[in-house]
Amino acid sequence: MKTNLDVFTNAATGPRLWLACGIAAVLALAGSPSSADESDAALSVMTWNVEWFYDEYRGDNHSDLSKKQSAPDRDRWEWKRDAVAEAIAEVRPTVVALQEVENRRVLWYLTRALDRNHRKKYREYQIDGTDHYTEQDVGLLCHESADVVAASQLHQSKSMRATERFYNLSKHLLATVEVPVGDTTEQVHILILHLRARAEAEDLRIRQARLAHLWIADRVAAGEHVIVLGDMNTEEDGSQTRPESDVAALCGWDTATKDDDLIDLHDRLPASGRRTHLLPGKQFDRILVTPSLIEDEPGVPDLVFDEITVRSDVNIRGDLDTQSEHWDGYWSMKDQDRDISDHHPLVATFRVK
Repeated sequence: MKTNLDVFTNAATGPRLWLACGIAAVLALAGSPSSADESDAALSVMTWNVEWFYDEYRGDNHSDLSKKQSAPDRDRWEWKRDAVAEAIAEVRPTVVALQEVENRRVLWYLTRALDRNHRKKYREYQIDGTDHYTEQDVGLLCHESADVVAASQLHQSKSMRATERFYNLSKHLLATVEVPVGDTTEQVHILILHLRARAEAEDLRIRQARLAHLWIADRVAAGEHVIVLGDMNTEEDGSQTRPESDVAALCGWDTATKDDDLIDLHDRLPASGRRTHLLPGKQFDRILVTPSLIEDEPGVPDLVFDEITVRSDVNIRGDLDTQSEHWDGYWSMKDQDRDISDHHPLVATFRVK
């Protein structure tokens, strides 16, 4: 049955969960036109789990795990920072959704490397999450051709927690991005997620997915542009999603209406090109969009989905790492042979039609 948002709101907070639960920071930024060498797409979004994107300084880490996973020294941190920057510069996305980042400072180091090494100007956004075990967070980079006008985190209410239908999303960020479309701009709401890992945690992921969908359902039903993307840690195949799965819950399949359904773009990839992880066959990373970004409204310039690709080419250095090489000897490998991450970037593009 569909959950009625009225259960989770009141006269004091208002009818929109976006405002009721969000901690919004409205950011007035001066965007500038896209330079000639940027992507021809009006909007391109890239999601990438950059696998322990932590610098070598451990003074701001508290958990033993986060200290252990930090870069071993400055030289190897700079390699990782510059390798990620090089990959992003090659893809040239408008928006980059990153997972497994340490904090906003490492994102700032990354945007400086993009500017210094590749003359690509991005701004970075991150809000501390609540994963105190790994201390991992998600972050967003936005190219100067677009504008981030709001960034927030959302939270459950007491009544939501009491239903036990939902589970806390410790790593997420919701941003509103203004994208030039013809002589005007359109807003796109982008929700970055990093859901609970491991196959046996699917029940928790389903509850997390329900919560994420609840946050954006009214916007989807209203016909607004919404993109949900990130490391979903799902075990689902892109073409065979089970109705009771985590991806199905994230798409809104378990609500009473189809008006709030999202579309999983993964099934638009060729069957042989859906793998997004070092592990064979795993398709952990997803980009989901609203019908408004698929359908072309006749006679009106609007954003329309063009294509989706897995950009393993910018992640793999030499041959694909073996599992033992990558997870047991990552920092002992030669720079030219070490894959940047155990995840591959996933990129979707949208054009004005």
